[in-house]
Amino acid sequence: MNWNDHISYIEIFPPKEFNFEECLVFLGRSSHEVLHQIQGDFLFKLLKVQTELVLFKMGFTDGIIRVEFPLGAPDTTIRREVEAYIWEWFDFEADLKIFYKVASQDKVLQQLVDNYYGLRIMCIPDLFEALTWAIMGQQINLTFAYTLKKRFVEHFGENLTVDGHTYWLYPTYERIATIGIEDLRKLQFIGRKAEYVIGVAKEMENRTLTKEGLSQKQDYQQMKKSLVAIRGIGAWTADYVLMKCLHHPSAFPITDVGLHNALKSQLGLEHKPTIEEITEMATYWEGWQAYATFYLWRSLYDETT
Repeated sequence: MNWNDHISYIEIFPPKEFNFEECLVFLGRSSHEVLHQIQGDFLFKLLKVQTELVLFKMGFTDGIIRVEFPLGAPDTTIRREVEAYIWEWFDFEADLKIFYKVASQDKVLQQLVDNYYGLRIMCIPDLFEALTWAIMGQQINLTFAYTLKKRFVEHFGENLTVDGHTYWLYPTYERIATIGIEDLRKLQFIGRKAEYVIGVAKEMENRTLTKEGLSQKQDYQQMKKSLVAIRGIGAWTADYVLMKCLHHPSAFPITDVGLHNALKSQLGLEHKPTIEEITEMATYWEGWQAYATFYLWRSLYDETT
């Protein structure tokens, strides 16, 4: 990293197993996404660090991520926070060399890792965002889930407009803890989802639910049990959050419809595999179920293009 305070950029040196373009495929999958923008070869995102709104622009050349600050260089503390956010967002702690070794011996994953080499799980570092986004997506199609998220963000989140582009922040749990169910029903949330989202916000405001507290449990089953105890959080939602926010490589949303469709397609089956069949397949993915799932999800995009 370059920490020269006189220039308005930093440099991040990611692991060798990184493909920025593949990650952008995932980040660009919905035209309704409002939490980041892809402009040409660059990725823009707004963060709030301490009390300051910070806009950054990411590009990737010759193995180096260059992060620029269009509004000028923030101080060193904030720049470190941005670097840490990006490191977590792109899951750079994961050692994909080990996953690729496992995948090279597996009939389901072998071709996928060749096709999408360098793709990393695009994480959601903020626990409130991860939980409530997963709740929004329960039992509806992805298009409508993104529509709900867009309305939610634009009604309750902060924003910053620069050069004609408006950048948004996800609403904070503090803000959502103050609203009522009817406020979300007006955005076409069903009553139960509205209750669940506000309930999560209140638990986080009361500090009975924190990312730090969950992370300290370490054991996968303990973490999952704590999540499922929250009203509105079932097994699928818990595994999604463990995968995308808590970075647990064994997280496995085994009931996910997209996962089933991807396996059906990859294996050339006439019917979706059963849970028992998927469980048997996944014995070979032990410790890397989250990445196996993410690569299978990625394969679905090719079928719709």
